[in-house]
Amino acid sequence: MRFWQEFCGHSTVGSQVIVFALVAAAGLTLSRVKIGQVSIGIVGVLFAGLVLARLGLQVEHHVLEFIREFGLILFVFSIGLQLGPGFFASLRRTGLKLNVLAAANVLLGVGMTVLVLKLAGVPLPVAAGLLSGGTTNTPSLAAAQQALGEVGMGDVAVRTQGVAYALAYPFGVFGVILAMLAARHLGQRKEKALLAAAAAPEVPGIGRASLEVRNPGLAGSTVGASFGKVGGLNVSRLRRGEVLGVPAPEHVLCVGDQLLVVGLPDSLEQARMLAGGEAAQDLRELDGPVSNRRVIITHREVIGKSFAALQLQARFGVAATRLSRHGMELAPAPGLRVQFGDILTLVGTADAIGEAACLLGDSPRELEHTRVGPFFLGILLGVLLGMVPVALPGLPASVRLGLAGGPLVVAILLGRLGSLGPIVWYVPPNAGLALREIGIVLFLACVGLKSGHLFFEYLTSLQGLVWMGLGAAITLVPVMVSVWLARRFMRLPLPETCGLLAGAMTDPPALAFAQQAHEGSGTSVAYATVYPLTMLLRVLSAQMLVFLAA
Repeated sequence: MRFWQEFCGHSTVGSQVIVFALVAAAGLTLSRVKIGQVSIGIVGVLFAGLVLARLGLQVEHHVLEFIREFGLILFVFSIGLQLGPGFFASLRRTGLKLNVLAAANVLLGVGMTVLVLKLAGVPLPVAAGLLSGGTTNTPSLAAAQQALGEVGMGDVAVRTQGVAYALAYPFGVFGVILAMLAARHLGQRKEKALLAAAAAPEVPGIGRASLEVRNPGLAGSTVGASFGKVGGLNVSRLRRGEVLGVPAPEHVLCVGDQLLVVGLPDSLEQARMLAGGEAAQDLRELDGPVSNRRVIITHREVIGKSFAALQLQARFGVAATRLSRHGMELAPAPGLRVQFGDILTLVGTADAIGEAACLLGDSPRELEHTRVGPFFLGILLGVLLGMVPVALPGLPASVRLGLAGGPLVVAILLGRLGSLGPIVWYVPPNAGLALREIGIVLFLACVGLKSGHLFFEYLTSLQGLVWMGLGAAITLVPVMVSVWLARRFMRLPLPETCGLLAGAMTDPPALAFAQQAHEGSGTSVAYATVYPLTMLLRVLSAQMLVFLAA
């Protein structure tokens, strides 16, 4: 690369920016290359960095370290904000079975890595790199690099870890796809029964029913006293004779009144038994002054307030029938607090809904605004948390979450919290995706530039082939055990099993393969259910492996 040296001369800011731009452009172009139905993905940036480093492109050491750590922080913090709203929901009863299987997959991978350490005698940085590459989890690579620095291992250990990651990554992707193909043959005879059992969704959705008051015991009682006791239920319309309107809680019921109720299936069934029967006509089909409209929560004054405090019915005469938050539908309850970006379905007259919308904000343009100040405040809190030493029994020294774990944990908590007073932790989806992409591209470019020379030395050596075989074992054993548990023990249908495998390995290419092979949303739902917990466990387990084995 004499031309490069003569062109750039001594190391300058411009020359180093050119290196990063070349690696990023070449890597992102490579990421679109497909082998069969599977694309190489973002790891193409890593391979581009390895090749260009081999050809002689270099970046100053301190610049490389800063860019790598800054890219890591951007990446994990953006991921945490994305995962936060659904993280704790994924741990509830409806996702418990899938998350237990995903956690078992993570622990099996760590167990296989410990066996590799003890039986094969590979160095700790190599084992950590094989674990991250074999499970296709880049954040755990970054977390393990942080941990290696904490235990006093230098640049050689970090470069070796990056080499091991690159050697194990290809089979990490294709090994999951092989396991999905094997899953077809496990439980194949019972597949129809499994699909039939899965036809009833495990997570109940919000529905509606038109009811008629036939129970004489409700005559003279109010809407609030009668139906307010049914949790997760809202009465959005009331018809008496030819008059259709939105009932207030104090509205007195009469036999023959017709109600439109919205809520969870169990709540609807309770309301149906309480009212006495179904109405002959769907009240939504009737002409009248009542309509519905979706309104976005964007006004700072209402963020964090409960529905009981908002008093939409008392103030405006409108009923909030459902709330959509990050793709999840919730039934508005008195104690439920609204967050920035929530979407409410309001029922009432057009004028009443308009007045309520003025209070709530309903400004789509606000959703497009990236709040940079809160974003960096969250990064500050995450870095500070990552620096806090924690003494654990049995460890010779205190451990830290580091620049991977600290920002990730804080971002998950802030994403779940949504806002704190006037501070709103909301990043538009497009901006969040851009920040994640920039962060991971910078990080992988640095790993590739740092490890390029060693990678090609090991790739053509017997030792490198051995490492690739060990990485394949770290990939294949956990996913095959997970397939057996999911199909034979947990009786999961094939689409959900494939989504579980892709989510437990945080493997988007495998998810794309599964989505092409199976129709319906079962694959994506399973992937989304286990992804948040798996991501956190991958990051923390990689760090703990280094701390405990060092």
